Amino acid sequence: MRFYKYCDLVNANTNYANRMKMLSNRIFGDVVRPTNEKSMRVVKMFSEEPLYKKENVINYYPRHIETGLLMKKLREYGLFRDEHQDFIEEMRRLKALRGKVFVKGEKKRKAKSII
Repeated sequence: MRFYKYCDLVNANTNYANRMKMLSNRIFGDVVRPTNEKSMRVVKMFSEEPLYKKENVINYYPRHIETGLLMKKLREYGLFRDEHQDFIEEMRRLKALRGKVFVKGEKKRKAKSII
């Protein structure tokens, strides 16, 4: 019975009722004073969880590094075929057969020996 009286008291337009309503809103995290729709949109935006804490934003992109390492390990075991890497290795093998293997710093050594 008393609860109903409190509801009637809060809905009344007395100074006490307005102050109690503002206090209640402040305690429960609502907007203290009545505002228009545009301002409520801003309040709603700031009351949401930030983007950098949302799980669906954090895990949006796939795990490229882990996937790449997994594919490299599977290729070593022979369970995955990476045609691009096969092509690179084949070109290096053919270069080595022709004797055109690049050694880092070789040009500098040749230039020093000529002088």
